Amino acid sequence: MTTSVTSAAAVEGGTGSPYALSHLDALESEAVHIFREVAGEFERPVILFSGGKDSILMLHLALKAFAPAAVPFSLLHVDTGHNFPEVLDYRDRTVEKHGLRLHVASVQDYIDRGVLKERPDGTRNPLQTLPLTEKIQAEKFDAVFGGGRRDEEKARAKERVFSLRDEFSQWDPRRQRPELWNLYNGRHAPGEHVRVFPLSNWTELDVWQYIAREGIELPAIYYAHEREVFARSGMWLTAGEWGGPKDGESVEKRRVRYRTVGDMSCTGAVDSDADSIEKVIAEIAVSRLTERGATRADDKMSEAAMEDRKREGYF
Repeated sequence: MTTSVTSAAAVEGGTGSPYALSHLDALESEAVHIFREVAGEFERPVILFSGGKDSILMLHLALKAFAPAAVPFSLLHVDTGHNFPEVLDYRDRTVEKHGLRLHVASVQDYIDRGVLKERPDGTRNPLQTLPLTEKIQAEKFDAVFGGGRRDEEKARAKERVFSLRDEFSQWDPRRQRPELWNLYNGRHAPGEHVRVFPLSNWTELDVWQYIAREGIELPAIYYAHEREVFARSGMWLTAGEWGGPKDGESVEKRRVRYRTVGDMSCTGAVDSDADSIEKVIAEIAVSRLTERGATRADDKMSEAAMEDRKREGYF
């Protein structure tokens, strides 16, 4: 008796059935369905794309969802001006490679016009909300894809896949709608929009396992490398023109990598020798801290820092 390739693969993956999807295939299928659902329900969707791993994964899934046709969405990046050069270079190369349109909302422009002021701590991540919300209003985007995942942070854990935002881009958890099975309600009033999170049910480990399976390129800072850093609030921050070091903070060279990427002045690196994707996956599998909990100073301003910002219109 011969066994089909499909059956063998299914049994090997632990499903026991040629008709059952693997865990990663099920997540991929769900995300592809969400992208197609948005394309059918909304008029002007946009994908938030910073060059970080989650936005890279979102774009990869969007390309799959509509292949061989072009992705019917443009991209949006809220640029703090404090970005990692490696990540910006990746962003620009990716946009050019796929022939996509990139909208940029610049925090520096708002500072130059006196609309926003620099924070005493030097970080600009909390300043992204106004440029983001005004860009959404100006371009009349009615659906905005974000790479948030429920395993990252408790405020994101309770947010729906389709997250309604009012005419001021604010999030009210009490207005969340039921989401049964794969049914999503995109209805919204004029001036409102919906934030869409196709990676909601993915974990950090899922993301890396899928990246490994698909052979997706990432910026080099996600892998172990030598970098000049200084210690602050239990994290290793990059030494440079933004954020430090301050008096009393000493710079040292360490072998580190980044689990998540945001503003250089508030994103911490972790000590690591994981210089390959296999080593990164092994490292994450035994980690007891979420990526944001371990590396994001902007989430440590208060117990409800993320939820407060989301209520104001943040990602």
